[in-house]
This record gives sequence, structure tokens and C-alpha cells, in this order.
Amino acid sequence: MALFHVARYSDPEAAGIEEVRAEAGGRARALLERLQSRARERQRQEPEPEPPGTDTEAEGRRRRPRRRPRRRRGVTDSFAKSLDARRAKRRKAEDGDADEESSETAPEAISVRTETRAAQGGRPPEEATGPPAPGPVLGGFTRRKTPKVQPFLPTWLAEPSPVRKSVTEGLIPIEDIPEVHPDLQKQLRAHGISSYFPVQAAVIPALLESAAGGFLVGRGGYQPSDLCVSAPTGSGKTLAFVIPVVQALLHRVVCHIRALVVLPTKELAQQVSKVFNIYTNTTPLRVALVTGQKSLAKEQENLIQKTADGYRCLADIVVATPGRLVDHIDQTPGFNLQQLRFLVVDEADRMIDSMHQSWLPRVVAAAFHREGPTGPCALFQRIQPQAVTTASTCYPQMPLQKLLFSATLTQNPEKLQRLGLYQPRLFSTGLGHRGPKDTDVEVDGDLGGKYTFPVGLTHHYVPCRLSSKPLIILHLALGMNLSRALCFTNSRENSHRLFLLVQAFGGVSVAEFSSRYGPGQRRKILKQFEQGKIQLLISTDATARGIDVQGVELVINYDAPQYLRTYVHRVGRTARAGKTGQAVTLLLKVQERKFLQMLAEAGVPQLAHHKIPSELLQPLVPQYEAALLQLEKAVKEERKLKVV
Repeated sequence: MALFHVARYSDPEAAGIEEVRAEAGGRARALLERLQSRARERQRQEPEPEPPGTDTEAEGRRRRPRRRPRRRRGVTDSFAKSLDARRAKRRKAEDGDADEESSETAPEAISVRTETRAAQGGRPPEEATGPPAPGPVLGGFTRRKTPKVQPFLPTWLAEPSPVRKSVTEGLIPIEDIPEVHPDLQKQLRAHGISSYFPVQAAVIPALLESAAGGFLVGRGGYQPSDLCVSAPTGSGKTLAFVIPVVQALLHRVVCHIRALVVLPTKELAQQVSKVFNIYTNTTPLRVALVTGQKSLAKEQENLIQKTADGYRCLADIVVATPGRLVDHIDQTPGFNLQQLRFLVVDEADRMIDSMHQSWLPRVVAAAFHREGPTGPCALFQRIQPQAVTTASTCYPQMPLQKLLFSATLTQNPEKLQRLGLYQPRLFSTGLGHRGPKDTDVEVDGDLGGKYTFPVGLTHHYVPCRLSSKPLIILHLALGMNLSRALCFTNSRENSHRLFLLVQAFGGVSVAEFSSRYGPGQRRKILKQFEQGKIQLLISTDATARGIDVQGVELVINYDAPQYLRTYVHRVGRTARAGKTGQAVTLLLKVQERKFLQMLAEAGVPQLAHHKIPSELLQPLVPQYEAALLQLEKAVKEERKLKVV
């Protein structure tokens, strides 16, 4: 029997419920009497037992049916009579209660009784079926919106140091930051820089203040705080760490690796190395590039020199990619990071994602002495403290300061915890204070607010069919008459086939930039693109991170990016350093809703909708079909070459 029954009656119909309950009791009594009468009939129909000795021998071999024990009628009848008496007494009491309530709810009770009899269809009580006896009534449930779980961020993440986003207004003249060395100010003016961008004006003084006591010891003998910088693409983050690092190392006497810059791609590492070389030309500091573009032995010659009494370091600043850096830690004799003062991680969000390579623990382990301090410079040698105590913090040693830079820096404390930051400080162009209501949850799982984009960037999207995508690319390249346009795809195969198709169509100087080419070829292609010899550069996401190409007017997303961070870095190749630019994304109908929702979460102010009429594409169709035939032949020839 059910433990409860969800009643479909309202409170005023209590009399109807009592009526149903009484009828259910009557059906139970009728059923019991019916069973008793059937038992009496079976007892009357049973044959009398034959006297012993009358069975024949054949009948004796038969298996006689098992007889049930006969019940005594006296006991059964007396039990039934007592049971009927008790039920009659209970029924009389229930009928009395029902009569008292019938005066108040007579119409409702009559209607319920009528409906119940109609449902039974005039059948006798013992054969009628009805609802079970009612139990506790459940209900009162209302649909309520589930409250959103709000993340709890540490204070340094929830309340960052605010930085202005605009790079065209409120610039700080070079003279307003006198802490910068005069020689470096001279170099800045020589390269046409007369003012600092907001990010540079905020980060450079903070770094110079932490290194005011020299690079051998922190200010006041204490370890300086690590810095994290989150700012839009093209806001001058590279110069924000180049200037203070170079100035802090100007007065070094012995050459050691004191600054290490780690970047995700070879092209980006080469670009940062070029900036360091510009501002160290007139100084004794030396910069080494370690990315794997040269052989390991060739790079070792630029890093370490073997002498009669050991090894001599040849580089003060090393710019490296993670994999090649670990190779030198393992295989280069004399490669020593124990004098490391600055560890700069550019494109920090991507470097955190590549932590499975375990490059950061290897670098940190190489930066600390494995044994106790010995030698004449033992006072400043770093040792890994076992526990943070008053004595360990007061022990003077060379600090290791970590500097993180990214346009899409994660605010997930779990991910940032892997970096082992010491009393970190965040500079952000986002909201100055992100309370619980301002904090959003990102698609790839990061806790953070909205990303910031360059002020001069205009966002567009074009709805189209899959077959018309190449035609739209040709229409944009030919119709807009742009000097430099950058087109992104999601795979190397798409990039290569689109390149072959546009090349076969003609009328546009086009090139491909992907992992199909070696580092030397990619460097040559980028140089030609900067010089304006290439009008349309079709690329994978290899150029979406940090590559600074001057004069890019248009960024086209041939394949819509799947993640928000990818979109931020792609469109960040244009509208850099206060200039204007446009970003166009080609969207299929099934992609529109998700893409627009993703950009709304990113904080894009307005996304312009542009529909290209088929009449504008129709004149390109004949030449486009001929190019498709050439593409088919080229793909078949490449497949044959692969088989051979």
C-alpha cells in the first residue's frame, strides 16, 4: 500500500474525501465476506474419505492428492462475527463525523459522491475500483530560479590596480617618469617614442621601485612582489618589461643570466629579442635567443664559453621557448640560472596551459642552490626555504621576481597557483573592482570578467553559406583595396587549400603562414608582409599570439574561433598602438547564436551585421569555378608526391 497519496482536492472538499474513505471501507468488508463464503463452499464440496482397506493394489500405487487441513467452522465464524462487530462500530463513528461535516460542505460532498459512482459505472461495491485510501497531502512546490554560485577571488585578483584602456588619450610624457635612466630615455626618443602608454606608465615605475636596491637584493632586504599585467593587444606590454629589466641590469659587473623571458612561439621570441637588442646596443648587456632555430651546439656557443677554470657565461638576458630552454638546462654544461633575477612569462595564459611540459618547475629548481651557500658570494645565494618563518624571510638573498603579461590573463586562482607567485600584484585594464555581481564564468572554465579590446577596433560579422566563403574572401580582398589583410583559419589544411585557391584565382598577392614552412621561411614571409609585398596573408593561429605587424588594416576570421581567447588574440593583430582596424568573421547560420553570445560575454561594445548580396559575388563565379578546377589538380599532385 502506498505510504502517501497526492490528493487532487482542495481544502473545502474534505467531506468528499471522507465519503471516498467510507466507500473504500465498504468494499473491503464486502471482499472479506466474499472470501469467507467461497471457503465454506469448498469445504462442502470436498468428498467424504473412504474407509481403510477398500483401495485396490493399483489404486494404492497412485499418488493421492494432498488434502488441506480442514478449518473449524466455529472458530472462523466467531472470528468473522467479532471482526464485523468492530468494523460496524468504527463505521458508525465515521458516519457520525461525516454527518457533522456534511452541513458545511454538502454541495461538494454530493458532487464528489456522484462522480465516484459514475466512475464505478454502477458495479457492485466488491467489484468497483477506486483510488487508494488518501494519505498525507504533498504540494506547494513553486518553480524558482537556482541562484548562481559566485566565486570567491583573492584580494589581489578582486581589487587590481586599475590601468586606463585607451592608448590615445591621457598619455604620460617620458619626462614625467624621471626614474627611467637618461640613456634609455634617449633611446626611446630616437625611436619616435615621446610618451608612455597607460600600461607602461603604471608598470615601469613599480618594477623600478622593486629593483631600487640593485638586482642582488630586494628593497629593504625583502623579496619583491610578483607582478601580473592584463592589458589589450597592442597596448605596449613588451616595452613595459624591457625598459625596467635593462635598467636594473645596467650596473652589473660579472656576466650571468639574470633575466629570462619565456614565450610560446619562435616568432614571438624573435620579436621580443629584437626589442631587447635595440635598448641594449649602447650597454654592455648581451642578449641570447634560444628557440631551436639553430642547432643546439650553435646556441651553446652563444650562451657558454669553456675556460681553463670552468665555464664563462656569455649572456645577461635569455629569450627562449619552453622546450628549448629545458634542453639547455639538461644538456648544456655550465648553463646556470642561480643568478636569475627576473623571470618574465609573456602570453602567460597560453604558457599556463602548456604547464604539462613541466618547464616552470625545472626553471625554478635550477634557480636555487641544491646545497647550502658556499663561496665568497654565499651571502646572496638563493636557497629554497623549507618553511616560511621570520628567520627565512629575514635572510638576505637574491630575489627571483616573476612577471606575467597577457591580453587574456586568467583569473582562475587554481591555475595561477601553479606559478607559485609571491604576494602578487595585478595591473588590469578591466574593472577596478569585480564584486560578486560583476564576475562572470568563462566557456573554457576560467573565472574572470570581460576582456578588453583596442579602442580603435571595429567588429563585424557576415552570415554566409559554407560554399560562398572563398567568394567572400575574394570580394573583400579585391573590393576593399587593402594593403595588408590577415586571414585566419582553424587548421593547416584549410589554410593551405584557401591559399592555393586564391593564388589560382589571381589578382591578389597572397601567401601562406603555417607550420608547413620552416622558421626561416616564416621569417621571410613576415618580412615581406611588413614591407607590403604581400596583400593577403592566410595563416593559422601561429600568428595570433603577440606578432606585431605594422599596418594591418583588416583581420578576417575565415573559420570562426571556437574560444573567446582565440578571438581576442586574432583581432588584436590590427588596431595596435592607438590605430584603427576592422575585424570580420564569416559565420554559418548554426554558428551565429553561440558566437554572438560568446562576444557578448567578452564585452564587445557592438557587433555590426553585414550581409553581402549574391549580386556582388556573381561576377566572380566563372573565374572562381576555373580556380576550383586548378585547386583540384594541385591537390591530386600533392597526394601523388606524398605517396612517392
